[in-house]
Amino acid sequence: MSFDPETLSFDARGLLPAIAQDATSGEVLMVAWMNAEAVARTLETGRVTYWSRSREAFWIKGETSGHVQELVEMRVDCDRDCILLRVDQTGPACHTKRRSCFFTAIRDGAETEIMAPMTD
Repeated sequence: MSFDPETLSFDARGLLPAIAQDATSGEVLMVAWMNAEAVARTLETGRVTYWSRSREAFWIKGETSGHVQELVEMRVDCDRDCILLRVDQTGPACHTKRRSCFFTAIRDGAETEIMAPMTD
């Protein structure tokens, strides 16, 4: 049975959240948005492609930074309204140069930075 991205449940803007997870460690790296074409491009090329809401354009992760995400596996959740991208991440996933976008923890009611930027 072949997969058709159009069978996913997109929101009114034609988007769904995509969670990027390190395929080896299981660490959640980032959350971004995809439309049906971004899903199709990702599956065709193996390079993770998102839809940038601010630029209203496709965004191939690592195209300008070199911090590439290679798709290992794509998973669809039970409601078909979110996808999990298991990836091999080169360098930081976050634009702040951190391994993950989730570098702030709430501990004892206060924000705590738990991850420093990566160095080149």
